[in-house]
Amino acid sequence: MSDENRHFAPSEAFAKNAIAQPGLYADAKADRLGFWAKQARELHWHKPFTQTLDFSNPPFAKWFADGQLNISFNCLDRHVLAGNGDRTALIFEGEPGDTKKISYAELTREVKKAASMQLVQQAGVQARRAVELAKGTPEEATQVAAIRSWGADLVESVCNAA
Repeated sequence: MSDENRHFAPSEAFAKNAIAQPGLYADAKADRLGFWAKQARELHWHKPFTQTLDFSNPPFAKWFADGQLNISFNCLDRHVLAGNGDRTALIFEGEPGDTKKISYAELTREVKKAASMQLVQQAGVQARRAVELAKGTPEEATQVAAIRSWGADLVESVCNAA
């Protein structure tokens, strides 16, 4: 069993540009629900939430239950719309050392193509569920985001057999 106690502080430049500044923990401790509501409002909501936490049926907690968002839009589209489409969204490193960098714009384009194909394939099907293939690859990220972009449940993840 490993007993690792070393601490590696971030560089001054990294810490200066970090989103999470030292006061973050104090803010969360002072007003937990207000803190999480503020963090959630950083996302794009198609229908904004009005209640941060519904704990009326303990032990079941519902966070932002009356709001509606699209996680694929928040992960991809909003970055492209903000002018950051050329920034790297995904870096893939394969087992044999191959690498692939995909920008937000490229990934958004691929997700939209995949979502369109999935919707065509799902036409006439009542259950909006999908099985995604190619586990552990950039294509997996594209398929998962595509599934989420049209609101389907990700039911199962299947690993391609060699």
